[in-house]
Amino acid sequence: MPNELIINVTFDETRVARLENGVVAEVYIERAKEASVVGNIYKGKVVRSLPGMQAAFVDIGLEKAGFIHASALLSEDDLFVDGDSEGGEARSKRLQIAFKNAQLPKEGTEVIVQVTKDPMVTKGARLTSFVSIPGRYLVYLPTVDHIGVSRRIESDEERARLRSMMEELRPEGVGGFIVRTASEGATRQELVSDIAYLTRVWREIEERAKRAEAPALVYTDLDVTLRIVRDYFTEDIDRLLVDSMEEYERIREFVERFDPKLKDRVEYWSADEPIFDAFGIEVEITRALGQKVWLKSGGYIIIEQTEALTAIDVNTGKFVGKRTLEETILKTNLEAAREIAYQLRLRNIGGIIILDFIDMEKPANRDKVYNALVEALKGDRAKPRITKISSLGLVEMVRKRTRENVRDILADPCFYCEGKGYLKSARTLCYDIFREIKREAVRMDAKEIVVYAHPTVANMLCDEERRGLEGLEAMLGKKIIVEAMPHYHIEQFDIVER
Repeated sequence: MPNELIINVTFDETRVARLENGVVAEVYIERAKEASVVGNIYKGKVVRSLPGMQAAFVDIGLEKAGFIHASALLSEDDLFVDGDSEGGEARSKRLQIAFKNAQLPKEGTEVIVQVTKDPMVTKGARLTSFVSIPGRYLVYLPTVDHIGVSRRIESDEERARLRSMMEELRPEGVGGFIVRTASEGATRQELVSDIAYLTRVWREIEERAKRAEAPALVYTDLDVTLRIVRDYFTEDIDRLLVDSMEEYERIREFVERFDPKLKDRVEYWSADEPIFDAFGIEVEITRALGQKVWLKSGGYIIIEQTEALTAIDVNTGKFVGKRTLEETILKTNLEAAREIAYQLRLRNIGGIIILDFIDMEKPANRDKVYNALVEALKGDRAKPRITKISSLGLVEMVRKRTRENVRDILADPCFYCEGKGYLKSARTLCYDIFREIKREAVRMDAKEIVVYAHPTVANMLCDEERRGLEGLEAMLGKKIIVEAMPHYHIEQFDIVER
């Protein structure tokens, strides 16, 4: 089945879905009033320097100050060494020493920074001083003297060709470049054009930064539509469909400028049926908001997202298997591993993730599930890092988070429970009321006490918990009257004297 990009445009909202073999793999949503700032470059001012955290806060003109770590301030000598002889452990030790010696900018210092991670609910944007400007074939690194080639280009011969060409074409003293996956098979002229375009953009940024007074925006990345086209519309995409004629013409013009051979793969969706309905994307987005995801076998996974981490629990559910318990558990875990990898990409879940597979007695079965998970995650651009399955069936995992997940974009915390996900039970509230009556009765002179409560709680007080009320009346020598208040929150109650 084909790989496709499906774009739905509705007034100030743009949604993009990437289909791989006909299955929704990733969803991108951007609204004009909540546009992503990742990739934007700012002239900022350091408002707080924290040596103890090896970090600084920078005012870039957003609601919250941005955060920049010492690792995003290192010099190119700290980041790179000549040749490929340095091992991972040696590089790690060298970077640790560099972090300790990194000089944080003083408060009031003006700096040029780029956003690498959007502001989250409680955190400001993540920043770096290593500016990168993406083109069609190259990513320009004006502050770093380094040439790299995308690891997604698998051919050693092609990687060597591109590296050699870039070393020859790169102008003296302009910085570095990373050769993107889209450069595979690129001609000399295509790379020359990209170099000229990117270096011109950087000169314009420098000029704007000189004139601007911090904090100021000096470069804006493309909007979500053109950003997706630039980054994901490559040779492996068979078709791009968009349901807006205006966006269709804009995309065609953009593709003609950057990669003309892909222009004929751009199509306009003119059918009456909504484009996301026709491809089953709307259903998948709705599923991505649920906690429980059913597996085809009858098992299911529960996805619990919190601010600290995401926990995913695997259960056999309705699946009872056919032979042994160990085989039933293995089949459920294997199916869950594939579904978990799919859901992580679809929901764009990042940060620390804990997977709780069903316990398996045989180490060989744990290895099978681990290998299935690794295989399922191969297509994930976020490149998650995972640990082996422990004897308890747990897997620790870290997935890079650069933008908000689908749930945070589409949903707000429940206003009724204030995001807790639970409420006190009616019986618990009855006992809370009994205790509060005993506290308040000491200060009340009247012979009657009135309890105002939500109808659910009021009904329980007058029915199942009536004995408790009668006991309080006898103990206090006061009559207790319960009145239902339909407009009250279920946890709200008031106790007054009459």
